[in-house]
Amino acid sequence: MNTAVIYARVSGREQEREGYSIPAQLKLLKEYARQRSLHVVQEFVDVESAKNPGRREFGNMLRFLETDEQCRVVLVEKTDRLTRNRTDALRVEQLKQERDIEIHLVKESTVIGRDSRSQVRFTHDVRVAVAKFSRTFSKR
Repeated sequence: MNTAVIYARVSGREQEREGYSIPAQLKLLKEYARQRSLHVVQEFVDVESAKNPGRREFGNMLRFLETDEQCRVVLVEKTDRLTRNRTDALRVEQLKQERDIEIHLVKESTVIGRDSRSQVRFTHDVRVAVAKFSRTFSKR
């Protein structure tokens, strides 16, 4: 059975009231894992903005993936739950390449990994850019 980690995030309590709750994300991601026979070995949860690098549990997740010999799958609701800044996006990309990690963006029905087609990778890069732009633009 393949092993996976779950990453869930909200920017703050306000987002939880808007329907981005951690429990809802965890339920979605656990069900996705169950349907695909993925064994979830760890959950990482942040309640803070992703506009700047340095989220505690995000960093813990990356360190876990760097050292765990078995785990090669990250389950996350969608792109902007994982990252909204270029620094973190680059860290994920580097780790993905070095350790052959797959990122499953469940609500976007997308898997980003070594065998992803160029169109899928391009679309993901656009989503990262839009997530970064959206958080910047919404502050004006």
